[in-house]
Amino acid sequence: MTHGNGAGWNFDNSYSRLPEFFFAIQDLNPVSSPKLVVLNKPLAASLGLDAQALQNEESVNVFAGNQVPEGGLPLAQAYAGHQFAHFNMLGDGRALLLGEQITPNNERFDVQLKGSGRTPYSRGGDGRAALGPMLREYIISEAMHALRIPTTRSLAVVTTGEQIQRDTRLPGAVMTRIAASHIRVGTFQYVSRWGSVKELQELADYTIQRHYPEIEKHDPNRYLLFLQEVIKRQASLIIKWQLVGFIHGVMNTDNMTISGETIDYGPCAFMDTYDPATVFSSIDLRGRYAYGNQPKMAGWNLARFAETLLPLLHDDQEKALEIAQNAISEYPIAYVDNWVAGMKKKLGIFNEEEQDKSLIDELLEIMEKNKADYTNTFRALSYGQQNESLFKSPEYKQWEKQWQERLSRQSESKQASLQLMRDNNPTVIPRNHRVEEALEAAVENGDYSVMEKLVKVLSNPFVESKEQVSYCSLPPDPDRPYQTYCGT
Repeated sequence: MTHGNGAGWNFDNSYSRLPEFFFAIQDLNPVSSPKLVVLNKPLAASLGLDAQALQNEESVNVFAGNQVPEGGLPLAQAYAGHQFAHFNMLGDGRALLLGEQITPNNERFDVQLKGSGRTPYSRGGDGRAALGPMLREYIISEAMHALRIPTTRSLAVVTTGEQIQRDTRLPGAVMTRIAASHIRVGTFQYVSRWGSVKELQELADYTIQRHYPEIEKHDPNRYLLFLQEVIKRQASLIIKWQLVGFIHGVMNTDNMTISGETIDYGPCAFMDTYDPATVFSSIDLRGRYAYGNQPKMAGWNLARFAETLLPLLHDDQEKALEIAQNAISEYPIAYVDNWVAGMKKKLGIFNEEEQDKSLIDELLEIMEKNKADYTNTFRALSYGQQNESLFKSPEYKQWEKQWQERLSRQSESKQASLQLMRDNNPTVIPRNHRVEEALEAAVENGDYSVMEKLVKVLSNPFVESKEQVSYCSLPPDPDRPYQTYCGT
């Protein structure tokens, strides 16, 4: 049963026009007493939705998965993936794609419910989600958006009035996720393993049209261009993560989008003390997805993506392999060049010199040795507040002399350098203890004000303000290992 309530839904369902091999049309799994606890009003406005109408009973029922909005067509998407290097058949086990909202600017965004109940891909799970992880995704994805990092976002979170069983009983919730699309490396792996070349080609053509329309339809090299563009977008995304100290936690191939957006905020967090070996996920026992490994793992995932495209790259398998390998070999070069360019902005450097990379590497080594906080170190350099112990160390003083000499060898003024640094060094990030404090207030006490204040402070991370000061301090025990969990 579909409903329209003046909220401004303007759905199309282009994904459902692919062969049914790619998805399962799904009935709703209603919940008992949904209540809207978060509504992202700025996001609603950008989607052409009426924030007032989104708060009425009918809209809350849409967000809970009790009603289908007018024009929606609920389906669960099929995909596979390498999870910690082990290949599995997966699919939306607790999510439903309602359809694609066409905005007033004619942009297309997936509207997906997460925690909406069982689907044919649930593999024994209950298809539900707990409130804490849904609020975590809301906080972190909004912070990422404010940090100018491509990301899926949360439009709404509703509580379901039901308890779900994990290690303990937890309040259930459904989140509405907005994404450029939910097409993943794992979607291509699924077709590559179980579909035909024709279905692979249909998926590739659909994805190119949706995310890379600049690639000409009739270009004989379009699938190679597609691979190259995905590599570029992913390199750009991972660099942005590294530059702000973001650790995803589960960089499985099913959590890498073809659009180049960050997706799936399970065991993710931002690094405090700079250490490339930092891991937050409780299940990542070997550090596969540690901060320092993220660039390499993105390359590994992209190689898996390239493998799926082999039949489209050339009829001759060896030739196809050579084309794919050449494309993938560009990734580490593009990554390092662009990472150096990003780090130079963090240090106020405009022009290019051969020694720039070693200057950057040296600072990071000094930070690691002195257990310096990643964000606060660059913030201090940008605002001249050098009172941490790091700045008193002899190795830092020696490095600073080199850095100042380096800055003197460019035509831009000192003021321009400082401005470049302030535009590229966030003053505030979602500190783990602050996120936990917000989640605890909301989940344990039904108090969302702590979270609202946190999200507001995080919404303007490149401008220093009084409100931020208390959010920049480290946790009481910064060396205590912080662990996050998958939320499933």
